[in-house]
Amino acid sequence: MVRLDSSERAGRERSVGTAASAARRGDVVLVPTESCYALASDAFSVRGVRSIRWAKGQMSQVPLPVMVPSVMTVGGIASGTSTEARALMAACWPGALTLLMRSQPTLDWDLPEGTPVAVRMPLHPVLLELLDRTGPLVVTAANAAGLQPPLTVDEAAAQLGEAWVVALDSGPIEPAELSTVVDVTGDVVVVRRYGGVSIDLLREICPDLLDAASA
Repeated sequence: MVRLDSSERAGRERSVGTAASAARRGDVVLVPTESCYALASDAFSVRGVRSIRWAKGQMSQVPLPVMVPSVMTVGGIASGTSTEARALMAACWPGALTLLMRSQPTLDWDLPEGTPVAVRMPLHPVLLELLDRTGPLVVTAANAAGLQPPLTVDEAAAQLGEAWVVALDSGPIEPAELSTVVDVTGDVVVVRRYGGVSIDLLREICPDLLDAASA
């Protein structure tokens, strides 16, 4: 495992470049997010996605989140983007909002068919720099089943060993709420999980929003 310091902006370009090259090859990299350290790889790499599943002990039917560098990237992986979805992206991205969207049916990737794709544009500067270089990445918390998401590289290694080729070490991450998950696949916008974006803000953007998370 190569551990690279990405805590300071000066000199971070080389570290991020090394991680980007690894991710594009289909290797797994460890990256910081707003709430924890996470495993990441090219969303279109079968080897990368399967390596992440193996590291976490997940079955192939479990959806994995996809992170993007910009709103413009979404059209390449999701279809039928609604007016409400575009409004949510404009108001809340980058940030703690995950949208469940219909995936493009022509995509050749190792994610479950017939299930929504979970898409988010993160706020963490290191991860955004990486995404700018790679395009969409599968990104999921680097925790073992039943354990809390790791807040340091050492915690991630204690849970999953060295399941990655490159680690971008930005230092300890402050605990934060997970992202709010909103389903925009149907005619009605539905909240599926509470998180970092409040229900009040969501209702300002989508007044007809259905709060299924409280049902």
